[in-house]
Amino acid sequence: MPDMNLQSFTCKELEHITEGFKEELGSGAFGTVYKGVLEFGNSRFVAIKRLDKASSDGEQEFRSEVNSIGRTNHKNLVRLLGFCNEGQHRLLVYEYMSKGSLANFLFGDSRPNWHNRMQIAFGTARGLFYLHEECNTQIIHCDIKPQNILLDDCLTARISDFGLAKLLKTDQTQTTTAIRGTKGYVAPEWFKNLPITVKVDVYSFGILLLELVCCRKNFEVDAEEDQMILSDYAYDCFREGNLDLLVEKDEEALIDMKRVKKFVMIAIWCIQEDPSLRPTMKKVTQMMEGAIEVSAPPDPISFISSI
Repeated sequence: MPDMNLQSFTCKELEHITEGFKEELGSGAFGTVYKGVLEFGNSRFVAIKRLDKASSDGEQEFRSEVNSIGRTNHKNLVRLLGFCNEGQHRLLVYEYMSKGSLANFLFGDSRPNWHNRMQIAFGTARGLFYLHEECNTQIIHCDIKPQNILLDDCLTARISDFGLAKLLKTDQTQTTTAIRGTKGYVAPEWFKNLPITVKVDVYSFGILLLELVCCRKNFEVDAEEDQMILSDYAYDCFREGNLDLLVEKDEEALIDMKRVKKFVMIAIWCIQEDPSLRPTMKKVTQMMEGAIEVSAPPDPISFISSI
């Protein structure tokens, strides 16, 4: 493979590295991830993703996609270290993220502190901006959600599974239609036969940002009826000037209500039903960092069928 520092592995080597694919780290739309050890003097852990639904479009297409993923280099992306491409066996070898997924971190037993949550929001935004505008080939993630944001030793947000949508057959996705992504994070245009652009990731990021601010899932069946869908509830609270309800009992966030308001407004811009109203991820990062003022967003129009 030209222009790459990726290591090519045989299936047998990866079987050895994972001790027969013994320890499963997680699974999702693209396949199952296993923990392995690369023995270069000091043991180094890796995460090996076995693609269950790899496209059969041929070796060249697979190689070119892996090539574009392998050329990415950003502190907020999980790095691809190697691959295996043997017939039906297609596996990707990534650096191992010791703190696991944002989903486990955010929705666990104790509430993570406000500062860490905000740093994760910044990191995720910067990683997406890089994928959309700064790497050689524009990459649309198509499945931004807490399970696909991993955390390293320093709790830095690292986006995983980017670029993998193209490695799947179009008829083999999580849902029965050609929609890619996960319920609750899927942009409305998937349901309307509109062009799929980077704005689908902006929508998913908006939902993720609300989850980070409020420290709860976008859809909670046990919540009161008007609070079940976080995106609707957040807009209601914004419109009525009751944003403190979104972060009640979170003392650190309550002290930082100016930022709570700003981030909720940014999130509402991101989840506008009309993709053209959503900002680019570059503009999102600028708004988050304070380089651009955030104006009051319009009603995003609830799209309940996406839940």
